[in-house]
Amino acid sequence: MKKIKVGVVGVGHLGKEHARLYSELPKTRLVGVADIDRRRCRQVANQYNTHDYIDYRDLFGKVSAVSIVVPTHLHYQVARDFLRQGIHLLLEKPITQTVQEAEKLIQLASKRNLILQVGHIERYNAAFRQLETLVKSPRFIESHRLAPYQPRGTEVGVVLDLMIHDLDLILHLVKSAIKRIEALGVAVLSKYEDIANARLLFENGCVANVSASRLSQERMRKLRIFQVDSYISLDCLTQEVDLCRKRGKAIVRERISPEKMEPLRSEIEDFIDCVAKGRRPSVSGGEGKRVLEVALEIEKQIQICPRN
Repeated sequence: MKKIKVGVVGVGHLGKEHARLYSELPKTRLVGVADIDRRRCRQVANQYNTHDYIDYRDLFGKVSAVSIVVPTHLHYQVARDFLRQGIHLLLEKPITQTVQEAEKLIQLASKRNLILQVGHIERYNAAFRQLETLVKSPRFIESHRLAPYQPRGTEVGVVLDLMIHDLDLILHLVKSAIKRIEALGVAVLSKYEDIANARLLFENGCVANVSASRLSQERMRKLRIFQVDSYISLDCLTQEVDLCRKRGKAIVRERISPEKMEPLRSEIEDFIDCVAKGRRPSVSGGEGKRVLEVALEIEKQIQICPRN
């Protein structure tokens, strides 16, 4: 099988991992990496035996697919330029800064019959894939995503940095439109909100309480789902699921530990399969736009709340 020629734009912490995986996968050939940091770009290129470019446009005509792992404010411009060149995209989350930018990318990808996949990586967590088979009709969902503070990623608030992962999972599980959103947040160490909580009320009656913080001393990524006769707890870090359900008068608990996978590898393999077969990605541009709409509404409510 002929290998798909790929590139990576932005080889910081996460982009470097994209480059590593493309260099390892049997179906891809890593043609080059691009980054404005010349030294870092060259180091990554040397490490994975590929070419380095300062200008991402130098990848035009050399690749048929690319991962874009640059700061969010650059997503639209870089993604648009690659789509105009007929190149398939794996675009890291959030899809863009604005809904209007997302709509333009979706239209451009559709017009040119190109893959536009958004990097909501938790969809590829082995435990979440197991949980999907257990969720029937959720009535209440609670999520907590906590992380220690670090300067990387603070060009956006915690909603677009961390909470958006759980918003994507919740919107995917609850097959209903949102009726109302209530949100609060506080900026502590950065100029954007570092702690946030949102309550989503869906048209079908389901309620989701979503919390995120990047000021925690511990890391936590948990999702709890309550539905008729069962309670399901997902730990995205350990990739395990706890299932409690009613059997007669007893409550039976079961721990499900699927074979652990590297979610980013699974995500990239899915992207390459979409490119090869021309099929719809698991996380499409449309889904990326919907979760962005919800995240931006949460941010809007946080901005208008009084802060001490």
